[in-house]
Amino acid sequence: MMSAGKNNFSKKRSAADTAFTVFNTIFMIVFVVVTLYPVLNTLAISLNDGTDALKGGIYLIPRKFTWKNYVTVLQKNNLMVGAMVTVARTVFGTLLALVMNAILAFIVSRPKFLFRKQLSLFWVITMYVNGGLIPTFILYKNLHLTNSFWVYIVPGVISAFNMLVIRTYMNGLPDSLVESAQLDGAGYTTIFVKIISPLCKPVYATVALFVAVGQWNSWFDAMLYNRMSGEYTTLQYELMKLLSSVTSQGASAESMKNTVGAVTPTSVRAAATIITMLPIICIYPFLQKYFVTGLTLGGVKE
Repeated sequence: MMSAGKNNFSKKRSAADTAFTVFNTIFMIVFVVVTLYPVLNTLAISLNDGTDALKGGIYLIPRKFTWKNYVTVLQKNNLMVGAMVTVARTVFGTLLALVMNAILAFIVSRPKFLFRKQLSLFWVITMYVNGGLIPTFILYKNLHLTNSFWVYIVPGVISAFNMLVIRTYMNGLPDSLVESAQLDGAGYTTIFVKIISPLCKPVYATVALFVAVGQWNSWFDAMLYNRMSGEYTTLQYELMKLLSSVTSQGASAESMKNTVGAVTPTSVRAAATIITMLPIICIYPFLQKYFVTGLTLGGVKE
């Protein structure tokens, strides 16, 4: 009797597990399709003739293949200069922000650091309150940051959010690691470089991805502070101006045939979107395992 009951229970459990697996698989397939479809649809429109795209009916495969939309975007004036500036600000801005936030987070995470709680509260307040757009502009101008490349780097070197994220991760590391290193005569610099930082790769990758995406997609600061300096323009700002000019012209295919062929604002916008997201999509797979680990920090406490 007992064996029969166990067999019935195992069958019921097996059936429930099978049903859950099937449901989970179907759900994940639907989720992937819903997530990827807008990207693939945008790619198909960017590779399709602009006039033909106005008819609709383009889903995953372009109906009339063409590179004209990308040619229109890449022939934009100052686009290469903007691309180089954007790459430079992304690389230098990410590295400097990561180093500075990591050092500050390590200092604040030390139990012997005075006023650590008060300073943390102060930094949290700065996440919700700021001086406003005009005072910020006046401050940057007085600091001679406007009309320069450093306006993209210096203001974002320290971020309260990123610093607190790194500090939270460091607080979760065992104190015995630091104590044993101090017994061996290691100073705080050695502890930070050789012990803490290697263990913080997941959160470093997470913060680096946050900062890099922000730097790559930023265009508003270029419009505010470097609008009159063409040598400091950014890729996103140039693409924004291109989309604005195409839209304001009425976006008819006939109005642009004299330049590079039949393109429309919809097709140009799709090409600009693909160009914008492509570098981040290429970088993300290399940081994915660290990014997922970093996002789960603080989820489990022992």
